[in-house]
Amino acid sequence: MQSYILYPLCFLAAFLLYNVATFITSELRHRKNARLNNCEKATPLKSNDPLGIRIIVDMLKADKERRLVMYFEDLMEAAAKREKFRHSTYESRLLNLSWKLTIEPENVKTVLATKFKDFVLGDLRRGNFSPLLGNGIFTNDDKQWEHSRALLRPQFVREQVSDLELEERHVQNLLRALPLNNDGWTNVTDLQKLFFRLTIDSASEFLFGKSIESQLVELPDYAPSGEEMKLSGQTFANSFDRAQRVIANSSTLGGLYWLGHTREFKKDCKVCHDFIDQYVHEALARPTTGKSEAEKQKYVFLEALLESTRDPIELRGELLNIMLAGRDTTASLLSFVFVYLEQHPKVFAKLRATIIEDFGTYSDPRNITFTSLKNCAYLQWCMNETLRLQPVVPIDARTAVRDTVIPTGGGPDGRSPIYIRAGEEVNWSVYVMHRRKDIWGPDADSFNPSRWNGRKVGWEYLPFNGGPRICIGQQFALTEAGYVIVRLLQRFEGLSGVGNTWEPVEKGGFGFVRQALSLTMAPADGVKVRLKEARE
Repeated sequence: MQSYILYPLCFLAAFLLYNVATFITSELRHRKNARLNNCEKATPLKSNDPLGIRIIVDMLKADKERRLVMYFEDLMEAAAKREKFRHSTYESRLLNLSWKLTIEPENVKTVLATKFKDFVLGDLRRGNFSPLLGNGIFTNDDKQWEHSRALLRPQFVREQVSDLELEERHVQNLLRALPLNNDGWTNVTDLQKLFFRLTIDSASEFLFGKSIESQLVELPDYAPSGEEMKLSGQTFANSFDRAQRVIANSSTLGGLYWLGHTREFKKDCKVCHDFIDQYVHEALARPTTGKSEAEKQKYVFLEALLESTRDPIELRGELLNIMLAGRDTTASLLSFVFVYLEQHPKVFAKLRATIIEDFGTYSDPRNITFTSLKNCAYLQWCMNETLRLQPVVPIDARTAVRDTVIPTGGGPDGRSPIYIRAGEEVNWSVYVMHRRKDIWGPDADSFNPSRWNGRKVGWEYLPFNGGPRICIGQQFALTEAGYVIVRLLQRFEGLSGVGNTWEPVEKGGFGFVRQALSLTMAPADGVKVRLKEARE
């Protein structure tokens, strides 16, 4: 009888001793490696918060208030006051996840480029993102990511990203949603809604060969056809937005992200998958021969992908990933550009004068090309400055796949290397890094496009990521955004904000704009303005 009790107890004791011995051996190995690399610990973000419970609670509260990205800035400011020293890198835990938070360009460069193979997106991010995005360039690692990159990169050559005739059609649809009153002004309109419709319309035409025409659907005189109602573009957009929001919220739970994946979230994911599958199945069923000359000349992203794979699940995943980038990033950039133009009338006037000089008037435009947009310095400065202050992806992270080292941020003086164990996460706040006064000057919080005059930037400016995973669609986004800005400022000479909830907080001379953060960031309360017709 005693043996029945003794054997399990012996087994349990042996199991516990093995785990204790393994922990001690591992801990001694890590400490030795840290010493050999002259590493020191990073400063804790919060004292007396060993599991990061307080940080999680505060993050959820800040997110509800639409100021999560600013919360990380406040968190680092509070740590600097506590330590009486401003560090560039801190450490904390989120429940079972150990992580570092850095705003040091050299550390970000190490993670994204110098030691690229030491870091991956990781199982947590893939598990959190995949229910919506599937396997694609934003969720894959290693060989799968290399395959996605090779599959997609040829589709973003200059000839494809510079199709401005396609863009003009969607700008005209946007302008139909901005009718003029007798006084030459439009009604109060939320430009952000129009920008998100424009970008999903242009992205769907670029990806699938036909637009979902969400801009037209909202016009009072629009009569939808049966096919357009079946495609249900607005239903897709709503589900896409809700699902992204769930993913963003779930990420604050670390390894328990799956708790946020509710039945409603899974339903929204299915709506998104069904929407994309309509296009995929239609393309797979279409004969490869017998196309008209017009069809042969028109570039369609999906048809180009079919030359490399005919796997419907793979096609769906890559299309959803590119839809996220093509729709959300450009619409967010345009929205914030017009927030700042409304808040800075002198910048609006100077940019409009530059546009008229370089590209002519609305009714008599000239020389609006990929190259001329890129060469219009003040236009590029305005977009650069907007992306500096309001980066579309304000925070990012990678997980170490092996024990490694980042070069700086440790110790009392913040100059020593930091040891990163396999499985630990390194986060960086692009938003806070872009506002470092020691890098950008005492007016780092201010919107000042002229700061870009002659400025050369490196890893301190990362609106499109960096290293091997740098955004392959950045020229697509900047070309589209630049073209829309040019055509709108040719059409309108006046801009007046009406009823916006941008709080008049004096922080660098502009009002505080609440930020809606999902997988990308946009103004939380829209961009409500009136526009005045230009007198040509």
